[in-house]
Amino acid sequence: MTSILTNTSAMSALQTLRSINTDLSNTQDRVSSGFRVGQAKDNVAYWSISTTMNSDNKALNAASDALGVGAAKVDTAYAAMESAISAVDEIKAKLVTASEQSTDKGQIQLEIGKLQEQLSAIAQGASFSGENWMVYGDATQASVVDGFIRNASGGVSVTTAKFNIASYAMFESITSGVGSGGILGSVMSVALTSVSTQGDIDAFMTIVETAMSGLTDSAAAIGALQTRIDLQDAYSAKLSDAMEAGVSRLVDADMEEESAKLSALQTQQQLAIQSLSIANSSAQNIMSLFRQ
Repeated sequence: MTSILTNTSAMSALQTLRSINTDLSNTQDRVSSGFRVGQAKDNVAYWSISTTMNSDNKALNAASDALGVGAAKVDTAYAAMESAISAVDEIKAKLVTASEQSTDKGQIQLEIGKLQEQLSAIAQGASFSGENWMVYGDATQASVVDGFIRNASGGVSVTTAKFNIASYAMFESITSGVGSGGILGSVMSVALTSVSTQGDIDAFMTIVETAMSGLTDSAAAIGALQTRIDLQDAYSAKLSDAMEAGVSRLVDADMEEESAKLSALQTQQQLAIQSLSIANSSAQNIMSLFRQ
């Protein structure tokens, strides 16, 4: 039966066209944005996971940037430590020279005094962004941000690498350009005079040797921290890439698939429009029945 009041064929064709247009719009959004899951309504579970992972990845990248600042602090401390070791080596060599009875111990002490001043200058200048690991003062420990983690229960935290300043600093304090305390505080007491005996020189040699051992331990601790930072930096980069790849698998659109789907839907849209046109024209054909 054909009715001029209700065109069921046109209604069916219109529903089909609406469905195709909706699918076409969604596919065009995926092609233009590159996302298969761009909003929570697309897939609640995947959208939630990807949002959390993207947030964590940003935090991880921020931790990596902070790690770069920490690496600069460590490099500064290590450069100062190398310079201090060279200066203490020179003081040791001067004391060995002073063991020869014919030498002018006053002149040698003049050189040693300049080296002692250099040690204080090295420690005082070993500052990066206002932080100096070579003069500990009231600070006993320094830390370097090295990571960001999320535990199984959903809690988050920032991880740090520690450095014991009180144990490894050159000086405890520097007053009027003269360092005191710390690893090198005793070295500053080395003072040759024309009447210094071999026993005095041997005592000074013991002081210098003890300081050299302390500097070596400190440089080793800084070197270990440098290794830790380098490894963590490489790991953070790999972890960030892995997180991005994981999120991509969840939410990114397959452009080959979407392209094929877009072409198919465009064809279906044309056919649906044609079908709707035919359904609408059927009512007009009834007019021929009333012509004489």
